Amino acid sequence: MSNELQRAAYAVLLPAFAGLELDDTVRRYLNRGGVSILLGETRDEYLARNMSFERRRSETQAHFMGIAEQAAACAGSPVLVAVDQELGGIQRLHGLVPGMPAADALKEMSADVIEARSYEMASSARVMGVNLFLAPIVDVVTGVNPWLHHRNLGPDPVEVSRIACAFIRGVQRAGVTATAKHFPGHYQTEHDPAVARAIVSGPVEALEDGLDVFRQVIAAGVQAVMPGPAVFPALDPSQSASTSQKIIGLLRDTLAFDGLIISDDLDAVSILRDNSLTETAVTALKAGAHLLLVSSEAGLDGIAEAIVAAVENGELDRQQLLNAANRVRRLAQVSRAQVDSGLYVSYPISGGHLTRRVTL
Repeated sequence: MSNELQRAAYAVLLPAFAGLELDDTVRRYLNRGGVSILLGETRDEYLARNMSFERRRSETQAHFMGIAEQAAACAGSPVLVAVDQELGGIQRLHGLVPGMPAADALKEMSADVIEARSYEMASSARVMGVNLFLAPIVDVVTGVNPWLHHRNLGPDPVEVSRIACAFIRGVQRAGVTATAKHFPGHYQTEHDPAVARAIVSGPVEALEDGLDVFRQVIAAGVQAVMPGPAVFPALDPSQSASTSQKIIGLLRDTLAFDGLIISDDLDAVSILRDNSLTETAVTALKAGAHLLLVSSEAGLDGIAEAIVAAVENGELDRQQLLNAANRVRRLAQVSRAQVDSGLYVSYPISGGHLTRRVTL
């Protein structure tokens, strides 16, 4: 097995884990070429859209700083440290950073104020070592969608775009990469894609409001986009958005997005569609994804081996894998350079937050 290919196969994986400790599996992944981690939440926290009392009581900024430093040391290079820090949804960093208002309150705020609040929040996250938000959610939800209940910004594409673009500008000005999700826009879906096959039915014309929001956030400079977990029969009846060459091609070629493409959770039933996880990982890369979100307990070594095997047997183009890995590494390097230049960060203190410039 080529060492270059092996390290590239690990570099395109984004393992998620709910704890705040690097276990042996994640350390081995980083030692072998991995450059990204997702500090996730438990299934119960995901469903509650809120971090547990135990987590909020025990986690500190020092925990996040420590794990970011350990990850970089294991990798021997800059690492992307991701969290779900959504607007109106899951806020993984709970009270450790200045909070963002609820979705209804955001609609009453100017774009400038939203951008300033987003910058303050992301600056605090950045000094903790977090440099990638899997947010904002920009799906324009107009129908039944229990999956995005209490996580979306509503049915008005103009408002969704206004709020999301302000959030993106503020977050990325603070040196944190924002991720617009879930392309091409899940305006309705009856099932939770984590546990059932999710379908977004309807004609292509029904997707236009959602696609227009993605055009707006791309124009605002969003650095990453996440295709979603559902199947869109009008675009591709056989593959989820995260594994579809047609849908990722629409994002890359028609909408001219040239940033990082991060798959949704490949462990989701709606993405797997009765295929193995290793097969799904290769399919997502072939479709054009650069970074694959998976559970840290999903068998990272086996996934990496399958990716290398796919290159060696001609199923996956070698240069496509190397290009994806290099794109992920470059974003981690750029993120490190941004923090080296210094940031204004906000520290929680009694009665509020203290903002000052730091150089790490």
